[in-house]
Amino acid sequence: MKIKDANVLITGGASGIGRLMGRMALEKGAARLIIWDINAQNIELVKAELSSLGKVSGFRVDVSDKNVIEQAYAATVQECGPVDILIQCAGIVTSNATFDKLTTADIERTMMINAIAPMNVAHIMLPDMIKRDKGHICNIASAAGMLSMPKMSVYSASKWSVIGWSDSVRIELAKMKSKVRFTTVAPYFINTGMFDGVSSKIFPILDPENTARKIIRAIERNRDFRGIPFGFHFIRFWQAVLPVALFDYVFGTIFGIYHTMDHFTGRKNDNRKYIEGANSADSALTASVLQNGDNAERKVS
Repeated sequence: MKIKDANVLITGGASGIGRLMGRMALEKGAARLIIWDINAQNIELVKAELSSLGKVSGFRVDVSDKNVIEQAYAATVQECGPVDILIQCAGIVTSNATFDKLTTADIERTMMINAIAPMNVAHIMLPDMIKRDKGHICNIASAAGMLSMPKMSVYSASKWSVIGWSDSVRIELAKMKSKVRFTTVAPYFINTGMFDGVSSKIFPILDPENTARKIIRAIERNRDFRGIPFGFHFIRFWQAVLPVALFDYVFGTIFGIYHTMDHFTGRKNDNRKYIEGANSADSALTASVLQNGDNAERKVS
């Protein structure tokens, strides 16, 4: 999918790799960058930073509320035109507690933002793409969606969900002979602050700039699936070949992956847990969309 002259919408686009991919999209000639994020202040900062590169619109959206998504999408299309490329980057990790110590709120919020929200956003935008027979949706999952991870069980569950759902829709679109494409991305831990405190013995923590560039390249090349680093493409193979106990020993003990979350802290400056691309202290920020240009807030719920 060509980024040049395309309208690119990024959820969680006001921080982390979402912000980086927004900059890269404009550098590649995107017609407009559209940021959906819950943090209005970050939206304005990114708009000020990137406006010299091209047209940037920002909408304050809590993707955990489907009514807000619907109204924000209507406002986006009215102001910016149809969305050509959707990159779903918003996500959350609540803690490094074992499953028995998690609260019901932790479980429900993680699944809502990481798993259900991407489905809801795509469910609203995909019909228009299919009708136009043009579009690309890139869903940022995680290597934790391919490898069971202790102390992040619900996060892993949410990302397994994204991978299964995203790839299933890819097959559905192929059977329709639609030109709309889905790309599923499963990166290892990225050094954006979301996973501060994570330690990794064998696999290096990913550089945000390099990771963002690889995701953009995967979209341009219409890749169906992109594991980052490339070695994570082979996880399923080793799970199939090795007995469970041996797999756990190799990846958990020798590679140390099962201990990566032992000293997790997340963003210390975020008193509402650790939300990538939506690090707000107020979970109720679902009521407004930030009007591009004049900084006025327009109610959407």
